[in-house]
Amino acid sequence: MSGLDDSVLRPLWLDTEDRPEPRATLIGEHETDLLVVGGGFAGLWTALRAVERDPGRRVLLVEADRLAEHATGRNGGFCEASLTHGEANGRARWPEEYETIHRLGMENLTGIAETVERYRIDCGFARGGALVVATRDHQIPDLEPEEPGFLDAAATRQLVDSPTYLAGRFVPEECAVLDPARLAWGLADAAEDHGVRIAERTRLQSLRREGGHVVATTGAARIRARRVAIATNAFPNPLRRARLDTVPVYDYVLATEPLTQQQLEQLGWDPAVGVSDCANQFHYYRVTPDRRILWGGYDAIYHFGKAIGPELEDRTETFETLARHFGETFPQLDGIRFTHRWSGVIDTSTQFCAMFGQAHGGRTAYAVGFTGLGVGATRFAADVMLDRLAGEDTERTQLQMVRRRPLPFPPEPLAWAGIRLSIGARAREDATGRPSLWLKAMDKVGLGFDS
Repeated sequence: MSGLDDSVLRPLWLDTEDRPEPRATLIGEHETDLLVVGGGFAGLWTALRAVERDPGRRVLLVEADRLAEHATGRNGGFCEASLTHGEANGRARWPEEYETIHRLGMENLTGIAETVERYRIDCGFARGGALVVATRDHQIPDLEPEEPGFLDAAATRQLVDSPTYLAGRFVPEECAVLDPARLAWGLADAAEDHGVRIAERTRLQSLRREGGHVVATTGAARIRARRVAIATNAFPNPLRRARLDTVPVYDYVLATEPLTQQQLEQLGWDPAVGVSDCANQFHYYRVTPDRRILWGGYDAIYHFGKAIGPELEDRTETFETLARHFGETFPQLDGIRFTHRWSGVIDTSTQFCAMFGQAHGGRTAYAVGFTGLGVGATRFAADVMLDRLAGEDTERTQLQMVRRRPLPFPPEPLAWAGIRLSIGARAREDATGRPSLWLKAMDKVGLGFDS
């Protein structure tokens, strides 16, 4: 594998001596005001926001593995303001309330920035905006050439120099880049400083209503909680009603060796700016705090039966494809080595963004389906869940995006067949520029597949 021979199968963000030791497993009988299930971004934000909103509330967070071990510690570190997987999807699905959703998304991103500053979380947070590029002629109209922010080929290459760029759109202030694992560890520390208890390697086995409480059992503990927030991402939700809401999709990522200052200057790339292309099968990439290029995306792999497992993480053909695409995009970096390769599971929903639900007479709330934009949207989702658990009618909970549930994915083998057809249709549309009748039909009935 060219440039990949010496790479390790390990997420860059988790490959550090600074990674905290895991907290102890929960044992015995416990009572709490709020039980949070899941130690990724959605769970950590829920725990921290709960005690910020109500100091003194008893909050217990349980994580089946280690904090940030899965999607939270394996993503590209793009923290976007969008709550709807982009403006086009948001306007198409919720045209009457899109402006409100956009404002709330911008406020949410500012809230993340303020949290990082307040708790002095050293996660390389840089709000430099996003550059979206066209690499095929038929993609240029998608960048709205008549609108402010559009860049021709020369102007795009002034920001990041690649011979593949035909046009671009730069959107300032709506995206930050960061180290997602360090953000998660910082959120956990801040939550504990506010009195939250965190238990790792504590897998939820059952959840049931019992009088005025919800009772959770794990391998070695029993927890009576007044309220429960479920944040299990792509992993099985303990609530049967939510099991068709999402499918797990594997996303693959590479990271280069650190660039020299000369190489970085040759690209002209401000490390605070994240980049993606506007294809259906898109790439996303950015410069890390130690001057590596993180390069991910393109393939979105669904395995029959919603399969998840470590044996699915090392996919040679995808890593080789990513490496080849990297070389085509930045030929001036010919010969650079990749030091890390990894993958993670995205919880994809049919509406391409988070959905919300409740159970146990309103005592349990959940949010799933972030579809690759969970770094930022999980904080908003945490506030939605807390609003609902408190019985509060807020601007967030009034949104149709929050109140209406999208269509679920069909059961197997229909899910497998539909997703395979959608992947093929997306690839053909990228190659030809001609809209797919299959994708149009799926959009019309409210079923979609994206990553």
